[in-house]
Amino acid sequence: MVQRSDLLLAATLDEVKAGFVLSGEHYRCLCCGETFESGLVYPADGVFYDAQKFARRHVAEAHGGMFTYLLRLEKTESGLSDLQRRLLGLFYAGRSDEEVRRVLGIGSRSTVRNHRFLLHQRERQAKIFLALMGLLREREGSESGGTAQEAEETATASPDDEEAVLHRYFPNGTDGPLRTTHIRQGHLDVVLRAIAARFVPGRDYTEPDIEEILAVVHEDHALLRRRLVDRGLLERLPDGSRYWRPPVERRERILPVERRELKRLAKEANVEAGVYQIRNKVNGKMFVDSTRNLKTIGSQQFQLQFGMHTNRELQRDYEELGKDAFAFEVLEVLDREKMLPLDEHDALKRLYEKWLAELQPFGERGYNRMPTSRHQDNAKGKRAPGKA
Repeated sequence: MVQRSDLLLAATLDEVKAGFVLSGEHYRCLCCGETFESGLVYPADGVFYDAQKFARRHVAEAHGGMFTYLLRLEKTESGLSDLQRRLLGLFYAGRSDEEVRRVLGIGSRSTVRNHRFLLHQRERQAKIFLALMGLLREREGSESGGTAQEAEETATASPDDEEAVLHRYFPNGTDGPLRTTHIRQGHLDVVLRAIAARFVPGRDYTEPDIEEILAVVHEDHALLRRRLVDRGLLERLPDGSRYWRPPVERRERILPVERRELKRLAKEANVEAGVYQIRNKVNGKMFVDSTRNLKTIGSQQFQLQFGMHTNRELQRDYEELGKDAFAFEVLEVLDREKMLPLDEHDALKRLYEKWLAELQPFGERGYNRMPTSRHQDNAKGKRAPGKA
């Protein structure tokens, strides 16, 4: 399972389906928060992508696509049972009713069709529930001093008005709970600064620490945390393992480009790229692949478990032999210090080709696709990626 990103909470349905959101001049991944600056060109596999297309490629490569990412969320987030998740995975993979019946070992094809009907029924119910919650939020916004549209007014509060603003949103004092999260845009900074004052500048906090403090402020603590981070009142490592409140003078001194570089370095320090294999322990066949984040190997096992893996031969063997017959092993971690003058993509590609040449996971030996004829004479040297 994967942890739900807070960015998902504020995204629209279309943004969630895409997997990224446009935030200012950056496209931000909703799964991990990685950003891609609009106006820059990103090279990969000899092709140049604009920021939006590269963000889409990132979601597919790093997270297996949004369908896989969302399906891997905890039950408390998705509300799906294990059976429902497996059914959705198989339907998404294009499996026929008979194939679904056989993989899951359930009833007959009519049983599978009934499950399809129940999932569509749940979809209709979800639309009604979303409409009800939307109307409820509009009513809450109206009761808190205006309509939803008025809540977005941009009139700013002067310093003399700040006390009145704080009293409006914190009727029991700024150490007490926040009355509502429907805050006029011009009042938002005043309210958030008051909330940020509960954190000691320079002190490190874990995510549970943040949630514990903000839960006292309002039950929608995830929204408050996102707003604090977006405003720069809280900073965090990209993986969310550490939060801190920066001193005002340091926050003003660091330029946006420097901040992005610090976040990039922090993320690279916690993420390892490399080559791995999925090995069939019964017949010795293997599937070799590379990834820029070895922590995502678990998504491969998830896709196999739910009948969604793109390598059909590997999927068939997995369904026939079961998960205990397969090992997921890291073959080599990319050494970033030694990859110069190559960039990470080219260095990882060469590492992948080296292991293809060494293991030869083709035909009876493995599940990788045989390289094209123009590469076959180079069997002991570099190879084109053999993903299936």
